[in-house]
Amino acid sequence: MAIPVTVVTGFLGSGKTTLLSRVLREPELENTAVIVNEFGEVGLDHHLLRPVAERTLLLGSGCVCCSEREDLVAALGELLDLYQRGEIPALDRVVIETTGLADPAPILHTVFSHPVLSHHFTVDLVITTVDAINGAMQLEASPEATKQVAASDEVVITKTDLAGPGAKEELKARIRAINPPARIVEASFGELDVRELLSPEVRVGERDLPRLQEHDTASTHTVSVTFDGPVDWTAFGIWLSMLLHARGESVLRVKGLLDTGGPGPVVLNGVQHVIHPPQHLERWPDRDRSSRLVFITRDIPEESLLASLGGFRGLLGARVVPLGERVSSRGGSS
Repeated sequence: MAIPVTVVTGFLGSGKTTLLSRVLREPELENTAVIVNEFGEVGLDHHLLRPVAERTLLLGSGCVCCSEREDLVAALGELLDLYQRGEIPALDRVVIETTGLADPAPILHTVFSHPVLSHHFTVDLVITTVDAINGAMQLEASPEATKQVAASDEVVITKTDLAGPGAKEELKARIRAINPPARIVEASFGELDVRELLSPEVRVGERDLPRLQEHDTASTHTVSVTFDGPVDWTAFGIWLSMLLHARGESVLRVKGLLDTGGPGPVVLNGVQHVIHPPQHLERWPDRDRSSRLVFITRDIPEESLLASLGGFRGLLGARVVPLGERVSSRGGSS
């Protein structure tokens, strides 16, 4: 069984190391290895984590920004080698802490595309920390901060003890504008429920699919669509591959559930050029059995994306429906 890899990212000073120092003390993470990537010639964060996670590795200085991280390949390979030689027990999880300016996409690409690593590891969660005090400003000014939130499955708002209720709600609205399906939790001094934090769940329900005009942040768009019947999986895969080949860097996130005619949906989850291996569920997570997708894009307007999907209508086997025009499908209601 593949070892789950949890990527923890977040802008500079957002509390990644504080969060990790706290959660790594929990018994559930006893058999966890930590890989830390830091800027500068002298790393510090891995020393802060070592007392609670003895298997802590430091990657070379620099940003996680290459198409495939050779140092990450080496670090994960070292962990496998240590286990196979019996020098460490079997790992339950690997946590990768990125630098504050990192784009998480190359890490996912490295794990999913490497011929050896992909057999032993799988990314289960991307967790992004956002500073309750400076988060709104960073999301406004930094493309990196926006990419980190867009790539996340869960967003942890840190330093909530220092922010007023109004500031927190405004920040949550901004995060939902960028990544509607992401689960948002609050943490003060890294205190939160570890079981909840590390429990992946599928969350692409009706309430998670807002209209574009309600959530357009600068050049970052949230485009939400559904389909009026089962989708041809092969045809959809061709369309998505073409989109990512042509505009992958502009597709910050795609997430959703696709009705392909089986008893349960196919879970689609991707960041930029990287698509997680499709997961076929045995049953639907709620009563709504219609396909629904969320695209988080940069400089790809809703009209262009819908027109592109519409051009594949004959092959897809179902009509593309913007959320505002939702129609009944297989017993689902508008």
